[in-house]
Amino acid sequence: MTAYWTTHPGPLGDLLLTCDATGALTSLTVPGAPGAKGLPAPGTVRDDAPFAEARRELDAYFAGERDRFTLRLAPPPATDFRRRVWAALDEIPYGTTVSYGQLAAAIGVGGPAVRAVGGAIGANPLLIVRPCHRVVGADGSLTGYAGGLERKTWLLGLERTRTAVPVG
Repeated sequence: MTAYWTTHPGPLGDLLLTCDATGALTSLTVPGAPGAKGLPAPGTVRDDAPFAEARRELDAYFAGERDRFTLRLAPPPATDFRRRVWAALDEIPYGTTVSYGQLAAAIGVGGPAVRAVGGAIGANPLLIVRPCHRVVGADGSLTGYAGGLERKTWLLGLERTRTAVPVG
């Protein structure tokens, strides 16, 4: 089954997008993100056409005109735990943040599982679209983000102010 990839310029750098043969988005990474290593995968084909809607939605989001993505998503296989964490990320409202502990509680785990929640968030293959940037430390501090804290700060600023200056 053929898979596709493209890049899309944006205020966070050239985003790398991949999709399956049906056009469902399988990953979205930013330059330098750990998950971007090895992407695009061998056997994928460069083709911009399957990404037309993703480009429109990303451009509208970056322009402050969209607060929710409606793209079809098909992340790679994951454990049930990771799927639960990713589903909880999808429920974090635009312009708000939650702590790792709050997210853990939302999926019915706590205590030591908070660290595992952080690991699942770090494994999120769909940056921006699946809003892991909305998760912060218990004290509100900005903690890890695969795309870098500068980009996390930019994304949160965009969502809070609807105006932002491109990074770098």
